[in-house]
Amino acid sequence: MMSGVTSRAVLVTGASRGIGRAVATAFAAGGDRVAIHHRGSAELAERLRDELPGDGHVVVRADLTDPAAVRAMVDDAAGLLGGLDVLVNNAGVYGGRDLPHPVFGSSYEQWQEQWRQVLETNLTGAANVTWCAAQHMRGRGGRIVNVSSRGAFRGEPDQPAYGASKAGLNALGQSLAVALAPYGIAVATVAPGFVATDMTTEHLSGDRGAAIRAQSPFDRVARPAEIAAAVHWLASPKAEWASGTIVDLNGASYLRS
Repeated sequence: MMSGVTSRAVLVTGASRGIGRAVATAFAAGGDRVAIHHRGSAELAERLRDELPGDGHVVVRADLTDPAAVRAMVDDAAGLLGGLDVLVNNAGVYGGRDLPHPVFGSSYEQWQEQWRQVLETNLTGAANVTWCAAQHMRGRGGRIVNVSSRGAFRGEPDQPAYGASKAGLNALGQSLAVALAPYGIAVATVAPGFVATDMTTEHLSGDRGAAIRAQSPFDRVARPAEIAAAVHWLASPKAEWASGTIVDLNGASYLRS
């Protein structure tokens, strides 16, 4: 279906807001049918579904830490859309309730809980979604795009589980790029830096915001639409040869060799 059908079936996890919302909008604007996944934001997800251009869009729900719920959600999305051509693994958490967990500054119990929550969502959850989606792509080909982070490379001193989860997601994507290529499934990853969303507004205010923007020589942070544009291209039929790549989207705020 990747080569011959203009309207594709696309599942975007964590699509009710932020980067996921922009990604869902980009695919819908390109004529695709989108399954908008959320964990507990039904109102936002339904509002987005109604606002997306085109038709055939659906809303699906699952807690990505629940393997059974993940499988039911992916199967539901495929059933409602008539299959799956594209998966975007966007859903993720920075930390349980966004609490930092430095080695010195968190109890052993807090440390364990943060690692459990973050890895179960960002890495194991994404891996489970991918396994389930790949079953629907087998025999028809497809695209999988993972949304990682600059933090996978530069480190996250106060949120080490987040940095580790995204580094693991990078490795997962590259492993599957090799494993799934014989089935016509390409896998790529984007690694954004700081992105302006409704959830980062507080971080971008005042002196802290100025310091964050100054990390890039452009003196700003990314817009969700910029990340979405890269995801949309990597999921296109023309981008098969980019399979296995990790695209840095951080405005030169962090350069790696």
